[in-house]
Amino acid sequence: MTVEVVKVEEETQKVDGVAATKEEPKSVTKCSSYKEESNFLSDLKEFERKALNEFKAKLEEASLGNSLLNKEEETIKKNEKAAAGGVVEKEKEAEKPVDEEAEQEEDKNPKEQIAQEVEKEAEKEEEKNEAEGEEKCVEVDKDIALWGVPLLPSKGAEGIDVILLKFLRAREFKVNDALEMLKNTLQWRKGNKIDSILDEDLEVDLSSAAYMNGVDREGHPVCYNIYGVFESDELYQKTFGTEEKRGQFLRWRLRLMEQGIQKLDFKPGGISSLLQINDLKNAPVLAKKELRVATKQAVDLLQNNYPEFVARNIIINAPFWYYALNALISPFLTQRTKSKFVVARPAKVTETLLKYIPAEELPVQYGGFKRENDFEFSKEGGAVSEITLKAGSTETIEIQAPEIGTTITWDLTVLGWEVSYKEEFVPTDEGSYTIIVQKGKKMGSHEGPIRNTFKNNEAGKLVLTIDNASSKKKRVLYRYKTKNFSS
Repeated sequence: MTVEVVKVEEETQKVDGVAATKEEPKSVTKCSSYKEESNFLSDLKEFERKALNEFKAKLEEASLGNSLLNKEEETIKKNEKAAAGGVVEKEKEAEKPVDEEAEQEEDKNPKEQIAQEVEKEAEKEEEKNEAEGEEKCVEVDKDIALWGVPLLPSKGAEGIDVILLKFLRAREFKVNDALEMLKNTLQWRKGNKIDSILDEDLEVDLSSAAYMNGVDREGHPVCYNIYGVFESDELYQKTFGTEEKRGQFLRWRLRLMEQGIQKLDFKPGGISSLLQINDLKNAPVLAKKELRVATKQAVDLLQNNYPEFVARNIIINAPFWYYALNALISPFLTQRTKSKFVVARPAKVTETLLKYIPAEELPVQYGGFKRENDFEFSKEGGAVSEITLKAGSTETIEIQAPEIGTTITWDLTVLGWEVSYKEEFVPTDEGSYTIIVQKGKKMGSHEGPIRNTFKNNEAGKLVLTIDNASSKKKRVLYRYKTKNFSS
């Protein structure tokens, strides 16, 4: 029995040349459990607000005291040296007999006195310059910013609470530990010139290994990490062959992180973290030492200097060794860290990713509809719809084309496929023949999304038929758009 999902009748309203349906298919279901902690002060718990206020007070003190960049020891040594020098001078002066001093004063001629006065003036000027230099040094700490957000709390920058909460949450709201982590991050960024890393022209190109692409359902930018590309010996040697190349890899990965941060908004309520996708298909992580070591170094740098920048970490195509490794390290992870991980075996990759990423934002190689340099569907149009195909049933999707010269473009996928699928154009004139656009065929479980285009020469409708002969229900996702060039 055929059930019409999009049953179009003549009296229904026409929109962009396509008849609207009486009963619209449901939209794609979102993952309701995917929610970050709030950065609004009103939503914080009492101990969290208290810790944040204490952190801001200590940060203000450190900024005004010029100690954010670990200058405390240098200042102390300088003061101790100055104090010690003063004591020595006083001791020398005390050893001079009064008569000798008087005698020296009498022996001075006018030229010597002028020279001494000039020397004293020079010393005073030098002391003044040193004092001004110290003041300028203090100003440096006052002007320190992190990811474009000024860190001096009294400046009242809008994003400072969000930044500080990241460090507090990474250290379980232990203020002193969070401040130490912030200081270390600032020192590390200064020592490694991270603030200018986006302007660097790195020799290494690893765009196939990791890249930013689209956003998830909550608006988080998505970063894909593809470990399988290092199965190529040529790319592996270019990336990890020498210590210098491994250093370039780490710098390239940090730059990618900074590029992702450019897409974030540190205002309360803004999107302030990324979604990480780690594809372990064909990953040679355990087999190749250099990759294993470099990956650990990258993870350590990101954890220590980019706290709470990962909203969720999704592991896909997880091989058997990942589960063994996870069982070993899991006892050492906090519950907070564990809650961010999602693991999907190969057969569940698309289904898992669609819980967090809409089909129009999910790359086609992962079962979504997003294609590179694709201008067929804009963000405003071509909304994705979903239907449930019951076991042992057939569904049809009908797209009306009442005007001659209408071009129809559509995307369609069935999660897990294992169904029969065909595409036909049925003319309105009963005397005309049905046109086979795509003859029926059995679609295997590894089939990717379908995209096709058809232009009609007479009024009619496009009919997409999915026959599920299996004992399991299926999820069907599709979208379409029409263009009329006859006018």
